[in-house]
Amino acid sequence: MAKLSGIRNALYAQSGGVTAVINASAAGIIETARRHRNRIGKLYAGRDGIIGALTEDLIDTGKESRAALKALRHTPSGAFGSCRYKLKGLDQNRAEYERLIEVFRAHDIGYFFYNGGGDSADTCLKVSQLSETMGYPITCVHVPKTVDNDLPITDCCPGFGSVAKYVAVSTREASLDVASMCRTSTKVFVLEVMGRHAGWIAAAGGLASDKDLELPIVILFPEVAFDQERFLARVEANVARYGYCSVVVSEGVRGPDGKFLSDQGLRDAFGHAQLGGVAPVIASLVREKLKVKYHWAVADYLQRAARHIASKTDVNQAYAVGKAAVELAVKGRNSVMPTIVRKSSSPYRWAVGVAELEDVANREKMMPRDFITEDGLGITRKCRGYLAPLIQGEDYPPYRNGLPLYVRLKNAPVKKRLRTGFALK
Repeated sequence: MAKLSGIRNALYAQSGGVTAVINASAAGIIETARRHRNRIGKLYAGRDGIIGALTEDLIDTGKESRAALKALRHTPSGAFGSCRYKLKGLDQNRAEYERLIEVFRAHDIGYFFYNGGGDSADTCLKVSQLSETMGYPITCVHVPKTVDNDLPITDCCPGFGSVAKYVAVSTREASLDVASMCRTSTKVFVLEVMGRHAGWIAAAGGLASDKDLELPIVILFPEVAFDQERFLARVEANVARYGYCSVVVSEGVRGPDGKFLSDQGLRDAFGHAQLGGVAPVIASLVREKLKVKYHWAVADYLQRAARHIASKTDVNQAYAVGKAAVELAVKGRNSVMPTIVRKSSSPYRWAVGVAELEDVANREKMMPRDFITEDGLGITRKCRGYLAPLIQGEDYPPYRNGLPLYVRLKNAPVKKRLRTGFALK
């Protein structure tokens, strides 16, 4: 295939559910690209992710000041907008990929940085493959991001450490709250967290209890079929011993029949089952069978937006993979993803590695069975050893008038060059 030569422009896009630290990756990409002016000219961003690329709705990141980029590192959500829009396979809708190449060609884009999870890795790989066949070479680098922590090869996924910290802290604080009132009031608290197929986030709730502060916590994982009798027996035993019990349940918990307990019969834009509402299912079961007072909550967006309590480790790793993505691209690496490589857990040491996208796309990393206790209701010491380093350190944003001070970028539009538009399907 033809090789890129000279200075080419680049496109960055954010995809899927955002995180507390995805903008740290964006900052890493933009700041690093500015240091490689001999290879990268302008760095554009797609407004609302890949949709911006398809509709030629681009943002000129060159209009942002150094101060704004510095603030971007501690600002949650997706600064350029994200989307849940999955490109179909090349054989199903080749027109979408050809449109992307058309937009890239019109704006002299030779580098594509796609910041997302497994579906984004697949899109990145397909764009790279099509660019070869169309004679317009594009260097495509996937930048890992997912709170679910389910991308393969990388030790952990940027975004997960901060969600894990939020869930661990919230579980500890809520448990203490319930403990203080359990004699005359609530005895069971149920917290629903994200995790469609992998129980990494739910597992983080287990960190709330340790040798210095023992708390009765039950965890329900997607990897373990829900056993009603075993679950109720454990909750009842905890209430009898401690007076209360906290339950952390993943949205993706399934029954013995393999069906999601919270499946609403709906599908999202990626074709995934639209989940939500497993907490009231579990809470109702507790009320019906154990006859005790309960409360339940759904962490929902709060867990992935909580930049005020982000893990410093997570922030540093998110920035590092963004920086590495640009460095890999200018070295000519294509169809790859920077990864986090764990060198040791105690003391915790890590480095940035690299994986081929064909080894990442459409693959999920589940919780290893030896990370889950034999009864399926808690985490093992090995799991604790894996999780604990990822929530370490605080990286508080600046505050003003009692509230975190976040930045809103200019997001200056780039003038369109194509005469034809594109209708999203």
